[in-house]
Amino acid sequence: MDIRRTVFIDEQSVPETIERDMFDATALHLVALADGRPVGTARIVIGGGIGKIGRVAVLKPYRGTGLGRALIRLAMEESRLAGAHTAKLGAQTHALGFYEALGFTAQGDEYLDAGIPHRDMTCPL
Repeated sequence: MDIRRTVFIDEQSVPETIERDMFDATALHLVALADGRPVGTARIVIGGGIGKIGRVAVLKPYRGTGLGRALIRLAMEESRLAGAHTAKLGAQTHALGFYEALGFTAQGDEYLDAGIPHRDMTCPL
């Protein structure tokens, strides 16, 4: 939660009441470590054959290092192992290319989530 607080609440001004939700209690949470210290996170909610990947956050000094890519690949694999046939996520529009490089395809129109432009993306597992 400290990573999500730093990235979403402090950096992106997402209200804490939106950042934390009912899925936190039951989601599978992934944590990336650097030198034994948590520096990245993502969560997965599985349901209806879909692994919904969300709350992907990497601390600034570790962005661009491949850590985010590794988190998404692990989230996709964990989703597949849990029985999902599709990975889905809501990508901030500035990150569309990042997710496209991992095999995701944008779906539908752009929308605002916490005041930030997003598009839904999917990827077969």
